[in-house]
Amino acid sequence: MSTRQSMWEALGQTPLDLLVVGGGITGVAVARDAALRGMRVALVEMRDFAYGTSSRSTKLVHGGLRYLEQGDVGLVFESVTERGVLTRMAPHVVRPLGFVLPVFENAPRKLAIVDAGLWVYDALSLFRSPKVHRRIPKAELSREEPTLDTRGLEGAALYFDCATDDARLTVEVALDAAARGAVLSTWTRVVGFLRDEGGAVVGARVRDELTGAEKDVRAAAVVNATGPWSDHLLRLAGDARSRILRPTKGVHVVVEHAKLPLTHAVLLQHPKDARVMFAIPWGDRTYVGTTDTDADADPSEVRATAADVAYILDAASAYFPRHPLTRDDVIATWAGLRPLLAPPETGDHLSESQVSREHHLFVDRDGLVTIAGGKLTTFRIMAKQTVDEVVRRIHFRRTSPAHDLRTRAPLPGALDLADPAARRDAVERVLNVAQGALPDDVAANLVDTYGARAVQVAGYVLRDASLGRRLASDRPEIFAQVAYGLDEELASTVEDILVRRTQVFFRAKDQGTACAPDVARFLAARRGLDAAAADAMTETYLAEVRRSRAYRDEPVRAGT
Repeated sequence: MSTRQSMWEALGQTPLDLLVVGGGITGVAVARDAALRGMRVALVEMRDFAYGTSSRSTKLVHGGLRYLEQGDVGLVFESVTERGVLTRMAPHVVRPLGFVLPVFENAPRKLAIVDAGLWVYDALSLFRSPKVHRRIPKAELSREEPTLDTRGLEGAALYFDCATDDARLTVEVALDAAARGAVLSTWTRVVGFLRDEGGAVVGARVRDELTGAEKDVRAAAVVNATGPWSDHLLRLAGDARSRILRPTKGVHVVVEHAKLPLTHAVLLQHPKDARVMFAIPWGDRTYVGTTDTDADADPSEVRATAADVAYILDAASAYFPRHPLTRDDVIATWAGLRPLLAPPETGDHLSESQVSREHHLFVDRDGLVTIAGGKLTTFRIMAKQTVDEVVRRIHFRRTSPAHDLRTRAPLPGALDLADPAARRDAVERVLNVAQGALPDDVAANLVDTYGARAVQVAGYVLRDASLGRRLASDRPEIFAQVAYGLDEELASTVEDILVRRTQVFFRAKDQGTACAPDVARFLAARRGLDAAAADAMTETYLAEVRRSRAYRDEPVRAGT
């Protein structure tokens, strides 16, 4: 695999069919789709893959049950169909998860009505959900989900969607795009656009954010896939229209699983405003979210506030009163912006949760193509429609009739970890490769993270036993993953490793603050950088941790 530096050096060497701006899930999927069609394609991302929304979602691949209630059957059908595709493309990253949906006795929709709706939900997936839903009578609910307060409940339903590691999914789509010939240059910012004599966009001027070097990259077409930065890039291109997005902020909090010990994910409705939220088991952790509030902030600076945290904890307390949470229990938070489409003027009265999750293509007169809106689950469809538009614009003719089937091909490391026997065999292979150098929990975590590629990471420890060191004392991640991230996954910084190649930032009790200097020195040595560069990387990472904890410095609301 090429390193990030070699990708930068390859960028702009030859004219391209397509330049993609933005390394979130949509951007990398566009690059992969284009590469599969035989296009000469490159992608530039101002930070790292999944830097923004694509690492800060609710980490679900789902049909969107509440969209069915809103009557958006088309979006639900598209989503449940794509959920099935993704479970075959990346079964090691997209895994079945049961959801308990409590139904209150005084609710306008009784359990029978909810049950009927879930039959529709299952039918839209052609009954290919991980499992068909079922009712849970109130008498059985305490056995099925012991943490849940059953007072006032008629019963519940148990339905199935999928959980994912959103950043890992994004990285693996990117790796597959690179394997198919795409040039992917992270930490590369667009600082201006190139135009021909007629004013059409024919590329971009880009800057290496790690060195300051600049170069021109020419392409027949340019796609803006920057998510919540879409309006910013349009302004950079001189687009004077009003903004195309109405971004909303989603916040999640992480606690120890022992503090909120869930068997299944639980769908919550906030007692204050009925906003739909989730409490989701996450190994030795549990996370709860999300909020949905209008946000007009720099996506790079968005964070959880004390009010956001209190709002989430209030919902948890209402459903799990025997396991009350305070903000002292919160290990980590994350916040991201949903790049939702701005409704037409007639829809200005819509609440945040009512804003459509549909996606849309915008094509400017100068040829810049922008893909905006949408949701994680439908990234493959969004990519296909975007590249279809590019094909029409540049009259590209090499697309295979079987192209759509090729985009469904498994991603690197695909392995069915929902099969207990397959997972055990994979862990055993890792232990065998490491020849006793790895404990069981580390081997299992490598399999859960990399799927079939876990043996490659284990090989690093066989060659250098020091790489078997844990990154955090309470976590199974190891230094071999740092080396692997550099060598095989286009990582460059401490933040790249601890936030997006691993989940130390979200799961370790100290969020990786203790190991960050060691990781920085390791990266600096491997990249030929000095101690000052290592210190700078450490401080950048610690600043990200401080942002996630900034709510702690705000006034504590009574009751929290």
